[in-house]
This record gives sequence, C-alpha cells and structure tokens, in this order.
Amino acid sequence: MIGPDFAHLIRMSDDTGLYEHAEGPLPRIEHGYCLDDVARGLVVLSREPHPPAELAALAEQYLAFIAYAQGEDGRFHNRLGPGRSWQDEPGLGDWWGRALWGLGTAAARSPVPAIRQTALDCFDRGAHHRPPSVRTMAFAALGAAEVLSADPVHAPAAALLRDITSYVGAPGPDPDWPWPEHRLFYANAALPEALIAAGELLGDDQARDDGLRLLDWLLAVESTDFHLSPVPAGGWSLGESRPAFDQQPVEAAAMADACARAYRVTADPKWLAGIHRSIAWFNGDNDLGTLMHDEQTGGCYDGLTPSGPNINQGAESTLALISAQQHLRTLLESTG
Repeated sequence: MIGPDFAHLIRMSDDTGLYEHAEGPLPRIEHGYCLDDVARGLVVLSREPHPPAELAALAEQYLAFIAYAQGEDGRFHNRLGPGRSWQDEPGLGDWWGRALWGLGTAAARSPVPAIRQTALDCFDRGAHHRPPSVRTMAFAALGAAEVLSADPVHAPAAALLRDITSYVGAPGPDPDWPWPEHRLFYANAALPEALIAAGELLGDDQARDDGLRLLDWLLAVESTDFHLSPVPAGGWSLGESRPAFDQQPVEAAAMADACARAYRVTADPKWLAGIHRSIAWFNGDNDLGTLMHDEQTGGCYDGLTPSGPNINQGAESTLALISAQQHLRTLLESTG
C-alpha cells in the first residue's frame, strides 16, 4: 500500500488512549497507557491530510488524553495504569517534550478548528517550561516549529524554538565526532532536525547549518553499505563494534523525519537518500535483511535483535512505521 496502515494502531487503542505494549499483535492491557506514545500518535494522525472519520475521532481521543495528563502548571503525567489512575507525578521528561510536539502538530494541522484551539491552549500552558534533557527539549522544539509554521508571530513557540540552540550547542571541532554528546543515544536525528527547524523558521542561518552538518555526519555514521544501520538501544560511541543490536524503529523514523525536513529546507537530493534508507530499513534493507513489520496486522516489530525481529508489536514501533509510511507516500506523490 502507498499510504500508512493504521489497522494496528486502532487495534492498540481503546476509549481511553493507546496501550503501550503488545504481546505479538495483541495489546497488553495490564501494562496500561503511556503519554509518550499517545503524543506520538497525535503527531502522525495530525499529519494525515484527509483523515477518515475513524482516524479523526482517534485524534480527538488522543488529544483528550493529553489534556487530561496535563497539570495546572503545564507539566504532564506520563503513565496511566489499567485502572485509569496515574502512576506518577507530573514532570518534564521526554513525555512533556513529545506532548508539546503532538499538541503543536495538532494546533497547526488539524482540520477541526476546535481541536486546533484546544491543542494550542494546552501547548501554551506547557511551553514556558525548560526541561533538563536536550532530547526532551528537541521534541518540544519540533512542536514549537509546527506552531510557528502556522503562526509566525506566536511568541511562546518562538522563544522555545530559539532556546534549542543553547541546549544542543555547536558541532565539536573533531570531524570524526562533531556530535554534541559523548555518545549517541536514541531518536538522535531529532537534535539536528530541531536546529534545522530553528534556522528555517527564525532566520538563524548558523543553527540551520549546524543542524545540517550534524545530520550529514549522523546519516554517514548510521549507514553501512548504503543501508541504514541504526545505533542500538544502549547507545554507541566511536570504537564500539557495529552493527550493534537491539536496533529500534524510532531511530529509523527520526532519521526519516530529519532528512525530510532537510530536503524541504535545502532541496538537496542527498537528503532523499536518507529518507529512502530509513523507509527501506522497515522493509528489510537492514543489517539482517529481514522485514520489520507484519504485513497482515500493520504492526511494526519492537526491535531488530541479533537473531531477528522482536515480534512484539508495541505502540512506539508501530507509530515509527506509520511515520515512515507517511514519508513514503509523500515521496511517491512528489515523483508522480
């Protein structure tokens, strides 16, 4: 199929939210829900240009979950147990950043005015915070970029996006390791993507160029023989062996997102290679030459292990697949 397959995402959702884990294709209800994943779900659903009624209703449901998770000061709970009670206190972890990403995307792209306004109100309530983690900030900055793309004078979004440059910092002087951290961790491409977005939307050429340089290096480091070879869940640094496992779908999806933005900003065809490699990773052009999704269910396997896929089809991995399929559709539509 050309477009994304949402069948498994629907299977993993109920009238409360999106179950985090699965055993094979079946949701593990006993593990409850995670704001992190619901927010990712709102991102991909909001990217759909003409969502059918079932997906539009699911986007509203995810937005209601995010609004319910938000405390009065703009922080968010992350984990909701199967008994529908929160298992944590509101905080500023990755879930806060991804919540702002989802809210910003819905505020900019939803076809429903009431949804756009509700999402923007929640975004504004949380956008004044500054988290301790650079990745959390990068996720939030991508939400701010969505808001600014729709409203270029939105001050809270502009302030948040502007601050990403101080979080990431400039590329280091060592050409073998310009990365601003001592190690690659997860969703790495979100950092340069946030810089590229800041450069584009705030007119900051230095931020844009720094982001492009870091992304160019990251794509080279995460490629082997012209296919994507993502760093493992435990991270990676120079001198450690490759390929390494467990490789996570979220890493391939983040690379596709960043390369798509880089291509929109520069029109340089080299970024198309990054998009193609990321999509191809899901379709078997990876270190083990194995398909990373279930063509019958529409779910994505949870990771690539040394012996093959982890066949559980959780929310995070399935949303990563859907994101990649959205980029594939865009590529096919743009090339006729």
